[in-house]
Parts: sequence; structure tokens; C-alpha cells
Amino acid sequence: MSASHLKILATGGTIAGIAGSAIRHDYRPGQIDIEDYLEKVGGLGLEAEFSGTQIANIGSEDIGPDVWIRLHEEIASALDDADCHGIIVTHGTDTLEETAFLLDLTLPMTKPVVLVGAMRPADAVGYDGLRNFANAVRVASDPEAAGRGVLVVMGDRVFAARDVRKVRTRGTDAFRGFPRDSIGLVTPSALDWFGAPWRSGEAACFDFGTALPEVVILYVFAGMTPEIATRQVSGQTRGVVVAGVGEGNVPDPVRQELVRMRQDGLPVIRSSRTDEGLVDREPEDDTNGFVAARTLNPQKSRILLQLLLAAGETDAGRIQAEFDRR
Repeated sequence: MSASHLKILATGGTIAGIAGSAIRHDYRPGQIDIEDYLEKVGGLGLEAEFSGTQIANIGSEDIGPDVWIRLHEEIASALDDADCHGIIVTHGTDTLEETAFLLDLTLPMTKPVVLVGAMRPADAVGYDGLRNFANAVRVASDPEAAGRGVLVVMGDRVFAARDVRKVRTRGTDAFRGFPRDSIGLVTPSALDWFGAPWRSGEAACFDFGTALPEVVILYVFAGMTPEIATRQVSGQTRGVVVAGVGEGNVPDPVRQELVRMRQDGLPVIRSSRTDEGLVDREPEDDTNGFVAARTLNPQKSRILLQLLLAAGETDAGRIQAEFDRR
């Protein structure tokens, strides 16, 4: 069997970072360009051919719509290229889950699309980037990866974009999935899936245009007042996601302010600030006009709401149906 041809799209991050010392804690992300990185990868003996494009070379805390638009365009082009068998995106870990989820909602499931990063810079002791990349090559080369949505490969595990989240700031096991944990185990020489593909040939769920409406995340804390919530919402805001305590709860005075925002036309999503927060609908949601985020965390809830608003959807019932599907 001939080697897979994979398109590598680089955005920077720790996987392309340099510390200047093997034991230094601080470092600069996005210092290695894609040509140099692929030259380094060439010594691993991977059974694949690569072509690379530098989308950006920044820390992922700085990634936003401008990078997403170009990244989406490049992936869409690669999906249409008969000579391309899969796509790998190198990405910083801080916002990796948001980029993965956005792509998962706006791309067809016709070829493997894999995001990969690292927790240690390239010149650090125990650099995990090369192993993670080799694992991503193994996944992106497998045709069965195409029917599982956009995937994230970190720490010898494969995660679905819907589930993946960063849960630690240090260590190479910094990612976990919820409500499902990993959907596969991978090494540079082996790949084991936990079940069959479930999205084979599926079309994109949403169109991705050139602009996403402003949606704010309100982080709830003990003693929060309505005024604090109000100050975070501007005339440009089109929706609100609440990172509530427990199962999406908020102090009653804040809830009353959110009801007013909903009456003014802003969709309000109740999510949880807890790490594994399942937020079900409660009877008061019907009265308040709120939407329960179900398994999506605040940052993913924001992206789904942005795409729904961009598609012209503002009805709470239909928005709830979309959250129930995830």
C-alpha cells in the first residue's frame, strides 16, 4: 500500500515552541516554522508524505476568527484534493478544544481531520510533541478516522472534538474527554478504536462564514451581583453563556437579570463551571426562556451558539434541540 499523503497546517503553539534551555519553565510558543518542523519529523521514519502550510505561528491564546477562517478554507481545499488522504493541524493546547469543536461543526466528515499539540516546548527534556505528531500521523492515515468527526490526539489517546477538554496546566496527560473519555488508543506503530465510526460521510452541520456574532461567557461566583453581569454585556452582544455553579445555577438576583436579557432578545445558555458538568433542563427554564447546555462546557457552548446565531436561529426551543443533539 502506498504511503498516505497528509496536509499539515501549522498554527504555532507549544509544539512549535522554544525555551532556550532543556529545563527552563517559561518559553516562547510558535518559534519553529512548518518547513523546519517537517524536516525534524523526516527523521522519524513515518510512513507518510507531507506537505505543509503555515497558517499562523502564535500561542493559541491569540487564536480567533481570523485564524479560524483561513484554517477552515485550507482544510476545505484539502478535503477536495483527491491526492490528500488526511489533514493534521498543529495547535497550541490552550484553545485547542475550541478550534476542534468549531471545525467539527463546520466540516464534512469525508477525510480524517486531526488536531495535535504538545505540553512541553521542542527543546525541553521529555518533549512530547514529536510523539504526539507521530501518533497524529497514524490516526490521520487511517480511513476509519474520517467517520468520527474532528479528532484530537494527545498523550497516546484519541479524543472526539465534542468531548475533549484541557484539564491540567502541566504534564503530558493534560486532556480528558466528557461525557466520553478517549475513543481510541494510539502509538506511532498501533491504533485501536473503541467502537465503529458513527459519522461516516456526514455533511457539515453549519456553514462557516466570515463573521461570528458576539457571545459572552458570564462566570458565576459566590456573591455575584446583577450589576457585574450587566457590565459584561454590550450593545454588540447577541447571546450569553452562563458558566454557572453546580448544574448551571446562578444567584437569584442574577437570574432575574438574565431573564430580562432574554426578554430583550438575547439567548441565554446555562452551562457549568465544573469540569464534568452535565446540565439538564429544569422546570424554571421554560418560564425563564433559558437553554440547558447539556454536556457542553461554557467555551463549546459559546461556539455552538455563535454558529446558531450566524444561521439566524434565536428561538430557545430550536436552540435547545441543537444542544440536545451534541
